Amino acid sequence: MACRNVCDNIAPSKPLFLTVYTVVIIGVVVSFSYVFSAIYSSKPTIDSFGWLSYPSSLPSVLHQTINFSHSDEGHPVPTPALGPQGAWVKPVWELPQRNKKMPPLEAFRLTKELVQQRAKDNIVIVTFGNYAYMDFILTWVKHLTDLGLTNFLVGAMDSKLLQALYWKGVPVFDMGHRVSTENVGWGSPTFHKLGREKVVLINSLLPFGFELLMCDTDMVWLKNPLPYIARYPDADVLTSTDEVIPTVIDDSLETWQEESAKKLAREWIEMLLADDSIWDQKGFNDIVHRQLGPSVDDVSGLVYAFDGNLKLGILPASIFCSGHTYFVQAMHRQLRLEPYAVHTTFQYGGTEGKRHRLREAMLFYDPPEYYNPPGGFLLFKPSIPRSLLLSGKHTIDSHFSLVNYQIKQIRTALAIASLLRRTLVMPPLWCRLDRLWFPHPGVLEGTMTKQPFLCPLDHVFEMNAMLRELPEEEFGPGINIREYSILDNPSLPEGVKKSWLEVHLCQEGTDGCNVSNDSAVGGVLRIPSNSNEETFIKVFSSFKDVKVIQFSSMQNAFTGFADKGREERFRRRVKRYVGIWCCVLDHIPGHIYYDIFWDEKPAWRPIPPPTSEDDHPPW
Repeated sequence: MACRNVCDNIAPSKPLFLTVYTVVIIGVVVSFSYVFSAIYSSKPTIDSFGWLSYPSSLPSVLHQTINFSHSDEGHPVPTPALGPQGAWVKPVWELPQRNKKMPPLEAFRLTKELVQQRAKDNIVIVTFGNYAYMDFILTWVKHLTDLGLTNFLVGAMDSKLLQALYWKGVPVFDMGHRVSTENVGWGSPTFHKLGREKVVLINSLLPFGFELLMCDTDMVWLKNPLPYIARYPDADVLTSTDEVIPTVIDDSLETWQEESAKKLAREWIEMLLADDSIWDQKGFNDIVHRQLGPSVDDVSGLVYAFDGNLKLGILPASIFCSGHTYFVQAMHRQLRLEPYAVHTTFQYGGTEGKRHRLREAMLFYDPPEYYNPPGGFLLFKPSIPRSLLLSGKHTIDSHFSLVNYQIKQIRTALAIASLLRRTLVMPPLWCRLDRLWFPHPGVLEGTMTKQPFLCPLDHVFEMNAMLRELPEEEFGPGINIREYSILDNPSLPEGVKKSWLEVHLCQEGTDGCNVSNDSAVGGVLRIPSNSNEETFIKVFSSFKDVKVIQFSSMQNAFTGFADKGREERFRRRVKRYVGIWCCVLDHIPGHIYYDIFWDEKPAWRPIPPPTSEDDHPPW
């Protein structure tokens, strides 16, 4: 019912931009946000933003309160109301006076006047979330203000986020819900509740008469989207998608005719998989009877949808990027286009994976201490033979040969980082095959994925496991990591950049290859290959204040811990760090487990578990 009301409200209005990462209107209501990626995937795709507009000239009946049932939801989003507030006239980031109390909760009610205070040219940009996504929200806000955009509001789903954003000078309103402040997992009841709340929130905002740019919090703006949106004044809805195959090579809207057949096939499959009681022909008919087409005109790229009156535009995936088109295909670079936004979809590490992706791209804003951790950094120059990258066909065997070669070096680096109590800067990771949730031939046909390609860390490593706190008595000391790009990040302090030691491995007994902590010459230290724990402690005890230590190689750098108990604890920790590759075409289960100790098992081969009973990690 909520979805129906939202779409009914959109149809007679002006451009309504449900942005690239918002599924509510397009995915849930119009059933269009589940685009190409879902054709292959068993998981629904969720877009992160959308444009919605609601002109003030609409009949007065549409300005009345829109009610929804929330018998199991707690308090609903506050209904539209008018009233003096003046809470957000101040510039963004201007901190409130600490000697004054925070205004009462009612001052943060979602009202037309509150929105009016932030809107510019009748446009308002909105996101929402709970306290677990505080850093994502601050990143979202920072990107907007860096682009000179201040006409936005953030909906707080819990009081902790509301207070935190207020004291940081971020325009915030109370959504009236008291959800958990913790992270919500994909597919959990709270996760689905967030999706429903998005629909309710849009329904509450549209009657105010503003054009609405609705966003998810796990996306960032790279370029001001408003001039692009203004190119389509007749659109009722503009939406991004998780499409992975481009239908255009410029910055025009995607070609909807090439989307519809793929969309139909995917929705049909999803409907049948979701409910065994649905007859396949009935499911097919239900989808076919939803209208998509004809084109509004021969120029704009807009298409009639929903009830035949709503004018829909599909934003190009090359510049309103999904996690695949940006982080895997780098489609915008190949097409030489400037991206407007990126959404952290198509990743495999949960919230931690989203953060790491944005950090790798230097798009995430962290506090200063993130860039200067206690103990300093450890990094190394990875060594990869050209043959592993380029020789032969791109197969499962060649992919695992390449990745395993890198895993072995990273394993050694993790051991040294643990020994020296330093934060490991993970190296760039190269893959020959894409990772997805479903069987595929290596890369998706029709995509612009290059082979080999620089793959996100979560394609191979389990980000949640790497960052999870584990008891030291069982797993040894924790090992902090950072993204490979951190030393190029403008936020890195100058003092860190200038405190640097190069470590070159050498053959013991050769000239200048000494086990000594005073043999560094010109910022370069030479130590023997295959050094043991005692040697490392002796040599590096004098360099504890050096911020960055970089090894020229990790091959044969360290023989292992002297204490067998510590060695076992280290192994128990890091064997959880690697994940799976997915998936082969002709076998169930279809995924293949990575093994961080693959080289210790002569019979190891990259094959899926023989049966479901054998389907478990290699530990």
